[in-house]
Amino acid sequence: MDSKILNDVHSIYFVGIGGASMSALAAICADEGKRVFGCDRAPGEYTDGLMARGIEVSFADDDAGLDGCDLIVYTDAAGRGERHLARAAALNKTMVSRGAFLAMLCGRYESVVAVAGCHGKTTCTGMLAHIFACSDRAFTAHIGGRDKTFGNSVCRGRDYFITEACEYNKNFLLLKPTVGVVLNTAADHLECYGGERELAEAYKNFAGRSSRCVSIFGDECVRGDVTFGTEEGADYRARSINCSGGRYSFEVFEYERYLCSVSLKVLGRHNIANALAAVAAARACGLRARSVEEGLASFSGIARRFESIGRYRGCEVIADYAHHPDEIAASLRTARSVCRGRLYVIFQPHTYSRTRLLFDGFAEVLSGVDDLLIYKTFAAREYFDAAGSAVALSRAVKKSRYADDERDIERFLQGVGTDDKILVLGAGDIYFTVRRMTD
Repeated sequence: MDSKILNDVHSIYFVGIGGASMSALAAICADEGKRVFGCDRAPGEYTDGLMARGIEVSFADDDAGLDGCDLIVYTDAAGRGERHLARAAALNKTMVSRGAFLAMLCGRYESVVAVAGCHGKTTCTGMLAHIFACSDRAFTAHIGGRDKTFGNSVCRGRDYFITEACEYNKNFLLLKPTVGVVLNTAADHLECYGGERELAEAYKNFAGRSSRCVSIFGDECVRGDVTFGTEEGADYRARSINCSGGRYSFEVFEYERYLCSVSLKVLGRHNIANALAAVAAARACGLRARSVEEGLASFSGIARRFESIGRYRGCEVIADYAHHPDEIAASLRTARSVCRGRLYVIFQPHTYSRTRLLFDGFAEVLSGVDDLLIYKTFAAREYFDAAGSAVALSRAVKKSRYADDERDIERFLQGVGTDDKILVLGAGDIYFTVRRMTD
């Protein structure tokens, strides 16, 4: 759909406005002067933030504001039979999906930087927002999580639009980035593709749709115009890597010449790659080395990305959004590097399809955990599937225990000590369940 249509749109209604991406898009539209309304199933941190700034949000079956809106934007999780969409159809309203609307919004900006990949998108996008904030460029950022400084959106002008580019439902193929970033091409969302080969072709297509592509060095699927990594041969390379307390510092070399020094505040070696990708993308946009260095120094992380959320019986609780085997492996490595005692891991699978399609990968990475609780699946948009259930996964991981509710979690954690760590993994509601239990 042509982005010029938005010129004649004065009011927008978001169905599923409480999601990280949807609420960011709603906030950006409000900052552009549009009247914004929306609905969701229940209140949450993002709806609370929107309502605090005066945006009207309704819940359950309430559809206040829908009748008078020019455009309806709906989340991919909402089927066309959803009550609000059925009413919008009856009123002959123009309706677009979240992915299509993001593409329309991108068309209103001079340049678009879009970050794709199975993992790291939110962190890299947040890093880019901080780098641009330390430059003289006018930009807007759409972040798929809560940056600890900016929240999930930043609106500082219309020259650059920085966004995540999600492979779910092939949404990233709706974008035509000025600079496209491919962090990695690991298998995920295979329910939307015929298999890994089709997913790989989609990543190649995304890279081809980008005027300039930044990709990780050595990826066999996508070979970008510019590469990043720690290996010799990468265009943007980390050297002199040091670690202190799980946080990494390093020197960035640009085409074999020293560019700047980086000291990350966020934990985990995997964030070196995220930072290098942000550096490469920022430089492709012409930003100075000083902006890169200052921006990365100011980045303090994204909520639910190895975030300390409190203590339980004196034991630190860390929450991580990891819901893919590769992400879990990275989170476990980081947790073990900062844990002096026992590591208690609570994992909630996210969607039945992901668990079923990547079952062996989940079983393998979790089998190395000595103290493991697998919590009931967060279904999201899906219906029960025994083959991809948390129960099935728990049975496959012999040392694990299965949990249905908070009491099971309490029993699992009854022996924790102050030198131990509790690591909560998953993109579902387990984060809120455990956070309520912390001091």
